[in-house]
Amino acid sequence: MMIASDPALMRQRQTGFTLVEMAMVLMIVALLLGGLLPTVSSQVEQRHESETRKQLDEIQQALIGYAIINGRLPCPASSTSNGVESPVGGGNCTNFYNGFVPAATLGLSGTDSSGFAVDSWGNRIHYAVTSWNSTSPALNDVFTTTGGLGTVGLSNLPTSGTPHLQVCSVASTSSSSCSVANSALTSSPGVPVVIYSTGKNGASGGTGADEAENPNPNSTDNDRVFVSHNPTPTFDDLVTWISPNVLINRMVSAGKLP
Repeated sequence: MMIASDPALMRQRQTGFTLVEMAMVLMIVALLLGGLLPTVSSQVEQRHESETRKQLDEIQQALIGYAIINGRLPCPASSTSNGVESPVGGGNCTNFYNGFVPAATLGLSGTDSSGFAVDSWGNRIHYAVTSWNSTSPALNDVFTTTGGLGTVGLSNLPTSGTPHLQVCSVASTSSSSCSVANSALTSSPGVPVVIYSTGKNGASGGTGADEAENPNPNSTDNDRVFVSHNPTPTFDDLVTWISPNVLINRMVSAGKLP
């Protein structure tokens, strides 16, 4: 004897999802989301990098403007100076190579609660300046001393050797120049200014030799050699600099140097 099926029950079975079907749908959704996450993460990092590079460019221009107005470059800020150059008034800087952008002195926005310029990852942006001393005429800390460049004169500025900051494409065993052949990114005599962000890992600092050349929380390096190259798994610093030709040309054009 056959029992007639309930039409409502039959419709429910035809239109509903089984547990297996639900599991398959959830698995497909999870796979789709999993594929999107790396793309979203990559876009976020690209935005951070783009915004930080723009900050570094703005800092470059602010430093050149400061030099034109004051006849010298500012000293870097120390870790305790709240974004003010150290010492105030320039001269013999307390942190020539391992200091920070003096955002308060430059009047920059985009600072943390302590007055330091920070990148898009929230890490303090570093700034190094040459400590070159002239012997003829004799004058120490020429680029950070008020009127120093004018006193020394254009004809007495160095054109050879490596007296200024050096930027290399790989870590150097020397504390004053690029020791690896063809690794120098800055021609002789070097550059007066280097500005850099320690990137995404800036809070802890990278442990690779290249990142160790750029002072960070994980590095005790304090010399005038720095490293810049494309990002790798062990290097994500963003580095830029001001050439002496650009700086001097802008100051001459503004009538600040004879």
